[in-house]
Amino acid sequence: MESDQQRGREASQKRSPLDLIMNQIRRKTSFTERKKPSMGRLFRPSVSSDKNGEIPETKEAESSEGKGSTGPGTESSDTDSEISSVVGWGRVKQFVQKLGKTPDSQSLSLAHCDLTATDVVELGTLLPFLAQLEVMDLSWNDLLGGSLKALTCHLQHVGKLKVLKVSSCRLTAQDLTALGEALDCVPLMEMLDLSWNAGVGGGNLHCLTKHLHSASSLRELHLVDCHLSEADAVALGEVLLLLTCLEVLDLSNNKLMVKGVEHVASSLNSTPQLKTLKLSMCGLNQDSLAILGEKLRFLPGLEHLDLSCNKQSGGGFSTMTTSLCLLTHLKCLDMHLCCLTEDDILELVQAVPSLGELTELDLGSNKSVGGVIRSLLPVLPLSKMKKLYLNNCGLSPETCQALATTMQSLRQLECLNLSWNKNVGEILQQLLEPLQADCKLEELRLSSCDLTTEDMLHLESACERGALSKLKLLDLSYNGSVGDGGWVSLFGAVAGLKELQELDVSLRPSASLSASPWLPALLDALPQLPSLRRLSLQRWALGAGEREKLEKSLTKRNVVLECDKAIEKAAG
Repeated sequence: MESDQQRGREASQKRSPLDLIMNQIRRKTSFTERKKPSMGRLFRPSVSSDKNGEIPETKEAESSEGKGSTGPGTESSDTDSEISSVVGWGRVKQFVQKLGKTPDSQSLSLAHCDLTATDVVELGTLLPFLAQLEVMDLSWNDLLGGSLKALTCHLQHVGKLKVLKVSSCRLTAQDLTALGEALDCVPLMEMLDLSWNAGVGGGNLHCLTKHLHSASSLRELHLVDCHLSEADAVALGEVLLLLTCLEVLDLSNNKLMVKGVEHVASSLNSTPQLKTLKLSMCGLNQDSLAILGEKLRFLPGLEHLDLSCNKQSGGGFSTMTTSLCLLTHLKCLDMHLCCLTEDDILELVQAVPSLGELTELDLGSNKSVGGVIRSLLPVLPLSKMKKLYLNNCGLSPETCQALATTMQSLRQLECLNLSWNKNVGEILQQLLEPLQADCKLEELRLSSCDLTTEDMLHLESACERGALSKLKLLDLSYNGSVGDGGWVSLFGAVAGLKELQELDVSLRPSASLSASPWLPALLDALPQLPSLRRLSLQRWALGAGEREKLEKSLTKRNVVLECDKAIEKAAG
């Protein structure tokens, strides 16, 4: 027995380097073959895509071979590297799942995770194991501010990163500096979102922009509600001269005022590839529009222009007419809540014939233009329009009639918002009659339109002929003048609303009516709405038993019910 053991030890000592290498290969193959399929891939590694992080198995292989028994060559270092990667992937998986998220090899989404500075430090140490990472979202983590450097100092390990989102993280000037210094480590960066960080403004933006250069591949820059000051506008204007590849610039919710707009607009001629420009709620006035209008001519490829929520700009759009005519690729024009005047709309009438690619127009919440919009409707590229928002525009009976006439030409229309226009109820039949089975309408908003029971009958007819078969959202809220019979008729025709996801029949806050007369019809209709995800019945009074039946019917399908419990108690 002793001689046998001695011969075994001697044979082991006499193994050739080739034997040792082949044995190591066999052990690696065995490890892969024994891998449990249920584990799946955590992340695609740069060397092998079939590792899973089963550490005990790896340690067994390492122990049985010994660190010095691999012989000459690089096999030992390769094995150590692979073992290290497996351990790293296991750590990444544990970290991500601890935060309630799903690991992904190319996209790391940790938004709304309450990340702390300690978490950021740990995440930084995990970046070497995320070589394939392209998207990283750390948004809405308030405690991240002031600790970003612990992450950015490791960005050299994720050289393929294209998208970085750190919105609403309370970033500081030091964070911006750290990020700027690390930008060279991610040369493929295409999108940077710093929105909802007040610390980005106040004169701090230059901490980042001074590190950007002409070789940058940045295509999207989002700075929504960053408290940008005039100094920040100057820094932004300077860096725009270098960002020749920029396609999206979103500066919404920043009070740029005239000087700020002037600094930014002065550099727009250096961004000829810009496709989206958003200046919503930026304090634009007539002078700002005049400055902006002069520069729009340098953006021939612009597709999306958002000037909404600038209440002081009303009456100043005449200075933009000439430039608007040159935006022949414009697809979306958003001018809602701009206090537009009738003259503004007439100026738009002159420009729209040149906008042959326009598919979306939002003029909502401009209460003074309801009478003149009828002049605009015929010149729109009706055959291409997909979204039309005319809510709260004070549409006159003549404009409503003109809209009804154009409905037969709006074959591609997907979204129509006519809410808060009292005259719509009088012509709903004419609006719906042109709609046929091939209608593409997905969103129909008719809130507070003084609809009647008869109007519900017209909706019922449209459902029955399949004209609303693609509808995903139907808003009929704040129409208390509809009688019980109208709701019963509508719910009886929901078989034609197979794709409906959201239905709102809520009453006004000051109202309260009993839902008992039509609730049985609704309960019968629910099985015929397989796609329903949200049902809003606010201010409708339900008895305790009625609510229980409704909730039982909806809970099985994960439908969100919006209903007032206080009214239920009063009814009970």
